[in-house]
Amino acid sequence: MAEEYMIEAQSGAAVLVKSGSKIEIIDVEGQQVVDFFAVNPTDPKEYLSAGVTIDCNESLKVSTGDRLYTNQYKKMFTIVEDDVKEHDLLHPCCRPEMYDFFYDTGKNHPSCLANINRSLMDVLGHQRDEITPFNIFMYTKILPNGKLSVETPLSKAGDKIVLVAEMDVLLAVAACSVSESSCNGGECTPIKLVIEE
Repeated sequence: MAEEYMIEAQSGAAVLVKSGSKIEIIDVEGQQVVDFFAVNPTDPKEYLSAGVTIDCNESLKVSTGDRLYTNQYKKMFTIVEDDVKEHDLLHPCCRPEMYDFFYDTGKNHPSCLANINRSLMDVLGHQRDEITPFNIFMYTKILPNGKLSVETPLSKAGDKIVLVAEMDVLLAVAACSVSESSCNGGECTPIKLVIEE
């Protein structure tokens, strides 16, 4: 049985997902980044860690066959299908302070941190000061001098990534809210989430 969720532009959602379930993230219109985060619902101190994922895979990039790990070095997800093969593990969720720092647009700006925290609060009753998610479809180039360049995503309409949950999780995702740069191709659009047990 599959459950489908349409996550509108600049919004987020949380879903309880059982171990073994398939999670399909679909870029509906193309060039839309998805902030993908999860916690252990029975122990919220255990959560998806971008840093540990980099450490365990010994790589800044992940794709089909790679796993995403928790802060306790436990397998949380395995990527089983990936149309795009360009994602980001380096950038934290956008937040008002980030919008002020780069664009002076922070006041009342939707943000992934707020959208994910709102979803976590609804289910678990708590939120986080900072989240570094798995930024699906985000295309970050690492330049020879070590600087980062956020490029227009390579994802096209209908492109997807499919992961399998390796444990029970509370999944919290957001359709990224950045419209001021190339991050989402200059325009924020919806994403589709399909959970199949």
